[in-house]
Amino acid sequence: MSMQDDRPASISAEVHILVHGYVGERVASTVSYVRDGDALVIIDPGIVFSHHHPDPTLNAALFPAARFHDHWAIYHHDVWHSRPAEGYQLSPSIRLIETPGHTPQDITTLVGTSAGVVAFTHLWWHANGPAVDPHADMAGVHAGRARVLRIAAQIVPGHGAPFIPGAATPR
Repeated sequence: MSMQDDRPASISAEVHILVHGYVGERVASTVSYVRDGDALVIIDPGIVFSHHHPDPTLNAALFPAARFHDHWAIYHHDVWHSRPAEGYQLSPSIRLIETPGHTPQDITTLVGTSAGVVAFTHLWWHANGPAVDPHADMAGVHAGRARVLRIAAQIVPGHGAPFIPGAATPR
């Protein structure tokens, strides 16, 4: 897939980080809010699940009227609508891509903003990696990281503050 294919179609979204996640003796996912016109999206926990570990899904019940997106479906109340995440557009500026590695079901949410593409992903836990995810298929992680790094101006990792990728970013 080319870099152009992964980019969201528009750059009108606004990004807000609600909680910086962390990992260590305790663990919590980074939680983000994205608005693109009428599309209001909460990423981990809530409207988009990057994967099905408890930390990104635990608080989904706080949003009882929401539609939930994961790697293979959209769930709304008790209705399951099957669809692959790959290339799915939540709005013109919000696109899902499949990036298996941390888990086989991982997805990355790509958001087009006026400052560039922001990638919400568990391919990195924080700005320093880890270089090797002890729970992952590292071939998948490396492939996903390369794909995301081709287009991301900023990365919002699964358990840390947003960062701008650079030469020291684990590949």
